[in-house]
Amino acid sequence: MPYKKVLVAVDLTEEAEEVLTAAKNAASDNNATLSACSIIRPLARTYGGLDMANVVSGMPFEEEMRTQANGKLIKLGEEFGIKSSDAYVRMGSPAAEIRALAEELEADLIVIGTHGRQGLGLLLGSTANAVLHGVGCDVLVVKIHPEDAHVTVEEPTYDLGVVRYFAIATIVWGIVGMGVGLLLAGQLAWPALNFDIAYLSYGRLRPLHTNAVIFAFGGSALMASAFYVVQRTCYTPLLSRGLAWFVFWGWQLVILSAAITLPLGITTSKEYAELEWPIDILITLVWVAFAISFFGTIAKRKVEHIYVANWFFGALIIGVAILHIFNSLAIPVSMTKSYSIYSGSVDAMVQWWYGHNAVGFFLTAGFLGIMYYFVPKQAGRPVYSYRLSIVHFWALIAIYVWAGPHHLHYTSLPDWAQSLGMAMSLVLLAPSWGGMINGIMTLSGAWDKLRTDPIIKFLIVSISFYGMSTFEGPMMSIKTINALSHNTDWTIGHVHSGALGWVAMVSMGAMYHLIPILFGRKAGEMYSIKLINLHFWLATLGTVIYIASMWVNGLLQGLMWRATSIDGTLTYSFAEAVEASYPGYYARFVGGAIFFIGMCVMAFNVYMTTQGKTRDETDQQQQEARDMKHEKIETRVGLLIGLTLFAVSVGGMIEIFPLVFDGSTKPTDTVKPYSALTLEGRDIYIREGCVGCHTQMVRTLRSETQRYGHYSVAGEDVYERPFLWGSKRTGPDLARVGGRYSDDWHAAHLADPRSVVRVSNMPGYPWLFTNTLSGEDTAAKMRALKALGTPYTDAEIDGAQAAVAGRTEAQALIAYLQTLGVDMRNYQAPASTSGE
Repeated sequence: MPYKKVLVAVDLTEEAEEVLTAAKNAASDNNATLSACSIIRPLARTYGGLDMANVVSGMPFEEEMRTQANGKLIKLGEEFGIKSSDAYVRMGSPAAEIRALAEELEADLIVIGTHGRQGLGLLLGSTANAVLHGVGCDVLVVKIHPEDAHVTVEEPTYDLGVVRYFAIATIVWGIVGMGVGLLLAGQLAWPALNFDIAYLSYGRLRPLHTNAVIFAFGGSALMASAFYVVQRTCYTPLLSRGLAWFVFWGWQLVILSAAITLPLGITTSKEYAELEWPIDILITLVWVAFAISFFGTIAKRKVEHIYVANWFFGALIIGVAILHIFNSLAIPVSMTKSYSIYSGSVDAMVQWWYGHNAVGFFLTAGFLGIMYYFVPKQAGRPVYSYRLSIVHFWALIAIYVWAGPHHLHYTSLPDWAQSLGMAMSLVLLAPSWGGMINGIMTLSGAWDKLRTDPIIKFLIVSISFYGMSTFEGPMMSIKTINALSHNTDWTIGHVHSGALGWVAMVSMGAMYHLIPILFGRKAGEMYSIKLINLHFWLATLGTVIYIASMWVNGLLQGLMWRATSIDGTLTYSFAEAVEASYPGYYARFVGGAIFFIGMCVMAFNVYMTTQGKTRDETDQQQQEARDMKHEKIETRVGLLIGLTLFAVSVGGMIEIFPLVFDGSTKPTDTVKPYSALTLEGRDIYIREGCVGCHTQMVRTLRSETQRYGHYSVAGEDVYERPFLWGSKRTGPDLARVGGRYSDDWHAAHLADPRSVVRVSNMPGYPWLFTNTLSGEDTAAKMRALKALGTPYTDAEIDGAQAAVAGRTEAQALIAYLQTLGVDMRNYQAPASTSGE
């Protein structure tokens, strides 16, 4: 019996051509009309059995899918002589919709493939069988041969050697950085672990820990991922193999330089930017090479579309370049010492414009690039919403740069800058959660993998921590909440919920996916899946214990610091708050130890994987670009760079430039430059990392002015290069400590803190009493500061060495401490400043 109407059902993958060819032949042989259909499974059916119809019905994402599928089906049908009026896109159960359409068209033959990939059409393997047993007409089942599928882009040979080295460096530096962090956690719980050794003291090791975990561990993971993803999504090897290797070895040299100089006390004291100017220059050279290699690879891509992960990697490169250059501007004194060109409030604003956005671009944008590639790859699903990724990207990079001032609430920074930072921090919640939703919802239709795939567990839980951290951050930026949380361990808990829960876990998930590929196996085929699962639970448990202990400590400290008795006096001394914090410090050590053990498990698993038998690598599937106006940016690397540069720069310019010309940054009538001896003492304070535990900023809060004295004002910090406001009070604020204690008290406190304050967890500094100053560099330091505006006289500079030579470092540090706040005792505020 000849057929009159033939209906072909396709899933819009490359294999659809094979089914369409069979259908066209059947229609031609019978002189029949040919219609085509593609069925989209609605989002409501992708939640593992949950009835979400009322939640997602009519959402724009489904309309977007329908529109895209309709365009592709019409275009595909034209190649086989199918009119656009005979192309149908339906939404629902594939088998049911195909049967219903066949009845509607009175088709007497249905042509369908035996399986399909999960693309827009989503015809699953069981669809052909369901149609065959439930329809009243003939069904022609075409067996698809994947090896015959049309390949649009020839697979090139990629440069994976440098990616492999960066991936292994990620594991090595993770062990080192987290090991140092565990030692630091132990030192706060048991101060004797400082061992009275200068190079192992808490103040010197803390910046080593932060640099190791952020720039060594995190940076290596980012560069491994960026170099891998840009090649795979652009279908081209790196621009220059030699340049990529320069980036690797240059970055390792930066890390080794940090590991040497920071324990020696060679530091600028700026948070996340402690490295001195020669290393800053090396960082700049390596970063420029990284940018050229990355954007150059994009420029020679074999496909038109720039994949979404590369937008975020590109923003990371551009944003960090701007931040690093402007925050690092300084006048060198020697190879190991420089002074920032900014001072006081301006220095603080620039530093936290950098410090917060180092988080924003290095620890957020870069790792979102990892999320947007490795989550879809591991889940085997497309990104949930392409449009949402566009909104997420531009909103995030444009808003993040405004939020830095929320680190400086109730300080001498102008109130308008504080309020602007708070407002933009609250706005930042929207794009952050948009990205979280996009990442988690990518798993739609594959939720069952959470039961069987520990790599997916790492990735999805990391996104959950990202959502939690990006909710907590804006809440902590609200002034009334910040008055309680700032300078406490709550901030440490917040930082580590992002650092451990988000950055570390998404990096680990990406490395578990990537490392087997780099050593000739299939994606995710590690030596032991059980060890990955063990690592996941160790990492999750360790993170929860760590951050929970710090949240409790932070609330306890904030409440004890501000508690007042019925007569209005402070209820608790600072030492009592320290004593009450010890249980939290013990718990933090336990949580950190569990997390560190998990990292060691990963290192063993990686080592065994590199030694095991190799398997063929599974080819990557290219993420299809959607036809939207944003494609003008996605196909033009210069425009992408230019718009990213503008979005990253505008917030910083508007917040920082007014401060340079603001009258509030002029020196007060009482402030005086440091003498030669106190200047050396200040540098010793910086060298020993005292700023990591002590603030020098009395905020405009009643509890702080009662405890410490007059609130800090911008004019008293004009000669402070760098500013030393700090961000954590493990010990008390020192802004007004001058003259409160005798020199002998300070000497005893530095030699053996617990001989003076029984519960102190401060390390001793016995070497300060044996090290003497030569004063050889003192005059050069004063000349550099004079060039930046500090009013030193020639006589003061000429006599600097004589004033310093032969004095011990302890004498210099005590002299510095005794000057803090003394100039402010006769200060008269020009106008009242609001308190809490």
